[in-house]
Amino acid sequence: MPLTIVAVFQANPGREEDLSRELQELVAPTRAEAGCLNYDLHRDLEVPGRFLFYENWETRSNWEAHMESDHLRRHRETSDALVAKVEIFQMEGTD
Repeated sequence: MPLTIVAVFQANPGREEDLSRELQELVAPTRAEAGCLNYDLHRDLEVPGRFLFYENWETRSNWEAHMESDHLRRHRETSDALVAKVEIFQMEGTD
């Protein structure tokens, strides 16, 4: 069964556009990863600086490999000044 990930990022005040650019840079390399079914970035229309990734992976191991990818490691190393909060939800379909 595919694994669904919902990752919610809240930017630090004044860093909204910086975080937006950094998150957008993750899209293309992630979509090229093995097992990535979709990796879609969204911007909240009501809460400034809140972004959401909606992801689907063929398997949990594909997602775990993604979490160890070079581009995601670089993101984690450079995003501390940009991100106030991150929440990651691991989900599966019910039907």
